[in-house]
Amino acid sequence: MYKRIVFVAILMLFSFGFSQSKKFKVVLDAGHGGKDYGAVYHGNIEKNIALQTVLKVGAILEKDPQIDVVFTRKSDVFIELQQRANIANKSKGSIFVSMHCNANKNQAAEGNETYVMGITRNSSNLEVAKNENEVVTLETDYKIKYDGYDPNSPESVIGISILQEEHLDQSIELAGRVQEFFTKKTDNKNRGVKQAGFLVLRQITMPRVLIEMGFVSNKEEGEFLNSETGQDLLAEAIANAIMDYKNEFFNPSNNDEVKEDEKVPAKKEEIIEKEIPKKEQIIKKVEKTIEKGIVFKIQISTSTKELVTIPSNFKGLSPISVEPSGSLFKYFYASEKNYDIIKQKLEEAKQKGYTTAFIVAYKDGIKINVTDAIK
Repeated sequence: MYKRIVFVAILMLFSFGFSQSKKFKVVLDAGHGGKDYGAVYHGNIEKNIALQTVLKVGAILEKDPQIDVVFTRKSDVFIELQQRANIANKSKGSIFVSMHCNANKNQAAEGNETYVMGITRNSSNLEVAKNENEVVTLETDYKIKYDGYDPNSPESVIGISILQEEHLDQSIELAGRVQEFFTKKTDNKNRGVKQAGFLVLRQITMPRVLIEMGFVSNKEEGEFLNSETGQDLLAEAIANAIMDYKNEFFNPSNNDEVKEDEKVPAKKEEIIEKEIPKKEQIIKKVEKTIEKGIVFKIQISTSTKELVTIPSNFKGLSPISVEPSGSLFKYFYASEKNYDIIKQKLEEAKQKGYTTAFIVAYKDGIKINVTDAIK
């Protein structure tokens, strides 16, 4: 009898631990804090707005039993950028969301925007990253910690982005949802999804975004950001975007097969190495045909360059299809109506070197949740 009780107890502990591991873990990062005030205009203080809104987002998410929330800070304390990354990575989070407020010398500037890691020479994007990265000067030995980073050098901002493109596509998916829900919940200007080099994101080993919720330098928008009503609306938008992302890329009941948050897209460098040959730049345009019903594909890469969809450009894989997404191109391998077959194709893609490829689903040419497609 005693042995049976011990066995049941062990089984319960194992089951509890296993179920816990299946939870979608969201790391929420309130920008700045403590001695780092962030942007301050018209009595609106970025560190306070970021913290208050993060706590509201966390409170909404914690109502979902499938979600665990990890905070990098829950009070007005100074947390080094490297420590924020350590907290996120040790928690083995599913996504990382850093929340900030924007500022500009032009106090008419307005609107929200969400950033993913990437290489950019756009002056406004570089300026935002530079402003957010200046916090490192409050840290001791920051040039050693951050590989010689100079907050006054655009080259430093660009340099920290070069090797940070794993998880890019998933980050873009999350960022796009944030901007979509901002538009649904507020009348604020949608400035879109952008790329820039942020130190707080550089060593995060999961899909991650940095949200600029609005401009504290704009008197009217700053009042909105600093108000209870404004923070409630922003928190609802961000929380809804996260839950929408979770519903598509995370399925706890079928974790091994459809847990898309762990199946992130291939690094760009795996595919960019073979650009379009000059002789092949003139490509016959083929009218896109919409495949009826449920179709599964394997997303193998996202690139800034348009490549000829021939096997030699994709490690011998065929057929390859491409889908433009803003300034990027998404590349897909195979097209199957049977989920078991597409899983086999996924293994084939991984064996070819696309180790972080993942499955996507379409219905009548429109992208849908993979879980819904399987049902």
